[in-house]
Amino acid sequence: MSATDDILAFAHIGDLHLTDADADNARDVHAIVDQINAVDGLDFVYVPGDNADDGTPEQYALVRAELDRLRRPVHVITGDHDMEGGSLDAFYQGLGAPRLPYAVTVSGSRCLFLDMCGPGSGGPDFRLGAEQVAWLRQEVDAAEAAGQDCALFMHSYPADLTGEGEAATVAALVHGSRIRLVEMGHTHYNELANDGRTIYAATRSTGQIEEGPVGYAIAAIDRGVVSWRFKELAQRWPFVVITAPADRRLAHAEDHIVSGTTEIRALVLGAGRTAVCEFSIDGGPWRPMRRAEGDRRFRATVDWPAGAGRLTVRAQDAEGGVGEDRIEPAGDASALVTSKGLGSDADAVGAWPDRGILGTQLGPNRNGRHW
Repeated sequence: MSATDDILAFAHIGDLHLTDADADNARDVHAIVDQINAVDGLDFVYVPGDNADDGTPEQYALVRAELDRLRRPVHVITGDHDMEGGSLDAFYQGLGAPRLPYAVTVSGSRCLFLDMCGPGSGGPDFRLGAEQVAWLRQEVDAAEAAGQDCALFMHSYPADLTGEGEAATVAALVHGSRIRLVEMGHTHYNELANDGRTIYAATRSTGQIEEGPVGYAIAAIDRGVVSWRFKELAQRWPFVVITAPADRRLAHAEDHIVSGTTEIRALVLGAGRTAVCEFSIDGGPWRPMRRAEGDRRFRATVDWPAGAGRLTVRAQDAEGGVGEDRIEPAGDASALVTSKGLGSDADAVGAWPDRGILGTQLGPNRNGRHW
């Protein structure tokens, strides 16, 4: 089942790099699909490119077999490995994916999907081309006129674009718009960056893993607030994501500052029914949250105590499993960030273990460190 309220929530499976059916990553992708199929409360599944490691028809047949098993919509874009054959013909023919770019509106947010690879010459020669940049500008302008938040889905940071002037143009376009979240792959490691206006989120590779256990990310946009958390495949249910208020590391607007009457909202994912969901502020008593929009959304209203620094939400399912999420809301304007370098990893928030971000940046991409 997809979510039907105004919170956009989706799963992000990192670069698959599928080669053959007996490889570890093929088994991991199969297990991830099984796990995502066991829960409801998500709008769709996103796959950020580098789907078939060598871009061959045989590898795309493996990719399609897994994506076809998903019980909710899937959006798959291109990565540099999808250009290994010199074009994207095998990608489109093998996966039956819609031609990029395209846009859909889901749970009140406009979702924009780009091709950074087709206009290039292969490898990490990331380009959009004039037509795609114009399309993006048109979509951004339409969302602004409609007062609609956006999520942008592309293979890597705008700073990695090599077309003439594209890196600066796209970074400025994103920063000056209602694009709240840019979701990416390519890095091979988990990373979050906050440029003071937009959150950039990269989910580690599924098929080429340099650090940490395999898993996938859950991301959400809740009335302009972005939340993101990596779920290790072996982690038990339930899985809790606080969707509001914003953590101080992801806060970037005056209305993200927590004070006075505050609504706490959380997404609880699991294979079984959620028996109870409750919150605690700074280690104080647990207080109940009420169900909203089915079994996966929970809310509570609280008079936020002055000087409070930590919010925890805990859920228990009918089988006795317990999960929790913790954030540190922004208490004043000094917690809001300003950009060090639009559209790049210069604004990375650093290590954040509770989110599955190790901060070691082990990966073969331009910003990665040798492993």
